[in-house]
Amino acid sequence: MAQVEKRGGLLRKSSASKKPLKEKVVLMYDEIFMTEDPSKCSPRFWEELFLMKVNLEYLEGKLESLDGEELMKIKDNINCLFQHCIQALGEDHPIRVVNALQTLCALIRGVHQKNKSTSGFDIINMLMGFDKAELCMKNLMESLDSLLCAEGSESLKSLCLKLLLCLVTVTDNISQNTILEYVMINSIFEAILQILSHPPSRREHGYDAVVLLALLVNYRKYESVNPYIVKLSIVDDEATLNGMGLVIAQALSEYNRQYKDKEEEHQSGFFSALTNMVGSMFIADAHEKISVQTNEAILLALYEAVHLNRNFITVLAQSHPEMGLVTSPVSPAPTTPVTPLGTTPPSSDDEHRLHSGKLCLIILTCIAEDQYANAFLHDDNMNFRVNLHRMPMRHRKKAADKNLPCRPLVCAVLDLMVEFIVTHMMKEFPMDLYIRCIQVVHKLLCYQKKCRVRLHYTWRELWSALINLLKFLMSNETVLLAKHNIFTLALMIVNLFNMFITYGDTFLPTPSSYDELYYEIIRMHQSFDNLYSMVLRLSTNAGQWKEAASKVTHALVNIRAIINHFNPKIESYAAVNHISQLSEEQVLEVVRANYDTLTLKLQDGLDQYERYSEQHKEAAFFKELVRSISTNVRRNLAFHTLSQEVLLKEFSTIS
Repeated sequence: MAQVEKRGGLLRKSSASKKPLKEKVVLMYDEIFMTEDPSKCSPRFWEELFLMKVNLEYLEGKLESLDGEELMKIKDNINCLFQHCIQALGEDHPIRVVNALQTLCALIRGVHQKNKSTSGFDIINMLMGFDKAELCMKNLMESLDSLLCAEGSESLKSLCLKLLLCLVTVTDNISQNTILEYVMINSIFEAILQILSHPPSRREHGYDAVVLLALLVNYRKYESVNPYIVKLSIVDDEATLNGMGLVIAQALSEYNRQYKDKEEEHQSGFFSALTNMVGSMFIADAHEKISVQTNEAILLALYEAVHLNRNFITVLAQSHPEMGLVTSPVSPAPTTPVTPLGTTPPSSDDEHRLHSGKLCLIILTCIAEDQYANAFLHDDNMNFRVNLHRMPMRHRKKAADKNLPCRPLVCAVLDLMVEFIVTHMMKEFPMDLYIRCIQVVHKLLCYQKKCRVRLHYTWRELWSALINLLKFLMSNETVLLAKHNIFTLALMIVNLFNMFITYGDTFLPTPSSYDELYYEIIRMHQSFDNLYSMVLRLSTNAGQWKEAASKVTHALVNIRAIINHFNPKIESYAAVNHISQLSEEQVLEVVRANYDTLTLKLQDGLDQYERYSEQHKEAAFFKELVRSISTNVRRNLAFHTLSQEVLLKEFSTIS
């Protein structure tokens, strides 16, 4: 007997056959694409259609093959199909519901594909008809809400979320997707929260739910009142916030695991998982790149949660008592898809790495500005072991990561900023990321100064990193000035030192820490002298950098006063005691003995900063980011994941 091969909705016998046989569902689709109402000749047409296994490929392909004029001719049948899909969602027969959901996905995607041409028809009118659109969408959203909140099938919930993701991402710019107005009016926010707060649902659907929420929050966020923004900002239910935190933490941990595996493949040293708060997204130099999918959708979800909801800060580290170490989670961890929605494919393109790095630093900026978050980060009674990824470098040894100290979480943030500073001094200099990095450090210092928090931290590593960064800017002056205003960054670095000089006695852990600051400035005086010479040269010329360089000249006044005050005394001490090279302790002895005669100028505004503002500064960045995420979600969305066999097995009650 000849075997039957299925291809594109056709049934073809393997032996030579004059005419291929079509599946019944394909024949029914063909009837819909005629101008006549298919139910005229067959009253049970719609009832039978939803018992047939959907052929997504054929249905979408058929829609795409028609031009705008041809599609308008069958508009009534398309409207009818859309309405019958919605009616089928309310039925008890689960297979009919599944088929209706999948058909809706194909319809929405197929019709939207046509809109990319210049056909000029309106999507809403094409799918539903203007006169019925409001009621249609109300019924659709109510049905989806009921299915998501019901005790029933997890497969149905999965398809509901996929339909909603399909609906949201059919246009690259989600703010131009007019159908979403109905999703704003008929909110499914509570259904999303229920999924996140309920462990079994969260395990199955948490990832899709979080990505969906992140996208909905970004619909016309600057142009109108978005109910999803308003509702997300006031969520205070601990189970829900913890659920969202678990989903995000799991996805970022998966990214870290993939990165670790790739790094071990490259034999490029060890990897330590980055804090669950952010994920190790920062870019590396060209020859160090390891390609892993960057999960921008999850980072966007983390950003929106941190930015909009101050209660979310409390869950950042609660899910895992010791972040970075292998622990058994208290709640079962949610499942992250094999190819997660909203991930950017591995690529050597720096643009996505820069976007991910920028988003991570924006998240840290929001955290560093928040009073409550800072109280949590600096709390001595809440200590964590955070295993950071340290990029292998020629001039430093691999650090042993076995006996990590337990410290307040802010130490990990500072470590991360130091790590970023020392590992990104490269030809394609990421100026914007460096400025954000220094701003994060500055905002943390402002909190410490304001609240007199004496953090036991190895500040010398930060000082050393900052001085090395200044040296890099000076040694690459010509190349960098062709692209960047390096004096903005230089001024920020110098003012960090001014913060320590002016207010260090209020937040450095011990008096000896303050002495070490002076020792580091004196030890590296040549770097500050060179910086002064450079900015003086440019500030006395009439070039474009005169004003910017002049600001750095003025900011160096106290650093130069320290160098000019202590250096002669150190030289005198060495001469009197016939010592060619003083030890650190001997230099510190001279410093301690001569504080009284040092005169410094009071500098205003060192502990002031401009607060982060998304709408005024970052709107273009987030618009482009959401566009990129929408494209990737659409690309990775798979509706065929549920085979008919799986569904039949799950819905064993089918007659």
